[in-house]
Amino acid sequence: MGVSGQDERALLLDEKLLTFMDQLELLEEKRARLNTLIEQGWFSISKARYSMGNKQVSALQYASEMEPLVCVHLRTLNNDNIEFCAERESQKSHTECKNETSVEDVGPQDEGIRRRIKTKKDSSEKEVVAELRGNLQQNPLKWFGILVPQALKQAQSSFNQVIELTAEIATLQVAIVNTRQELKDHIQEKVSAPPLEKAE
Repeated sequence: MGVSGQDERALLLDEKLLTFMDQLELLEEKRARLNTLIEQGWFSISKARYSMGNKQVSALQYASEMEPLVCVHLRTLNNDNIEFCAERESQKSHTECKNETSVEDVGPQDEGIRRRIKTKKDSSEKEVVAELRGNLQQNPLKWFGILVPQALKQAQSSFNQVIELTAEIATLQVAIVNTRQELKDHIQEKVSAPPLEKAE
């Protein structure tokens, strides 16, 4: 005996409802984890302020030029769902940053031949120093000194996890909205469907 159309709709509705409840439960768990990580991050920052001093861990130590180390991208999946992805940008060295920006040439532009003798050792040392400076500028922990307390490293770790978790929560919230709409559509379809008459 096959499954009737009404029974099939009821099974599909039950399946969607269970999926919806599972998604809501997962969202609640992820939000609780997010709150815990944020609390840990702020608590670690306050511990670092206590050990280093109030003025040593503040906005005054921020770099003059900041670039984001994490970017959030939207991806559309095959089933038209949207996924948020937090991707870490690779840290650019000072020489790469210098090559990217266009610098205006200043001074005489001689077309004659100039001979300069440079040793490979000198140029490689300069590149290493420039790269180290670029990495120091880019790593936010280095803004607060070379020997930062463990609490500041823990705060950075907590907030890095917060970024990843926030992208997951945003993806899950979009999925919940879509599932809820599908659930409404199935309920509406079931209500508007004509009842099947029983054969005697």
